[in-house]
Amino acid sequence: QVQLVESGGGLVQPGGSLRLSCAASGSTYNIYSMGWYRQAPGKQRELVAAITSGVAQNYADSVKGRFTISRENAKNTVYLQMNSVKSEDTAVYYCNAVAGILRVNYWGQGTQVTVSS
Repeated sequence: QVQLVESGGGLVQPGGSLRLSCAASGSTYNIYSMGWYRQAPGKQRELVAAITSGVAQNYADSVKGRFTISRENAKNTVYLQMNSVKSEDTAVYYCNAVAGILRVNYWGQGTQVTVSS
């Protein structure tokens, strides 16, 4: 089992920056990848960015060049640096971890990000 706790959400103005953090605990040795998803009202949950235990990264086209995902393995923590945010980035952001041979998905409780002036 893997537990995920997010932090760092809040209200930010358009064009501003925000950093989300997600700390993993439990069977962290088994984690293959970690990432961030988001879900806006009335929309499906979508991948924002993901990073494997190595350095491979994957980004949604809508955030490329603006968001950066990074991972601090010693702390079992993944970060999402959000720059040049837009109103359409407003959503609940969920931390995700994929772990174990069966590649089980684990989710955090979600953190609200609101982009508004």
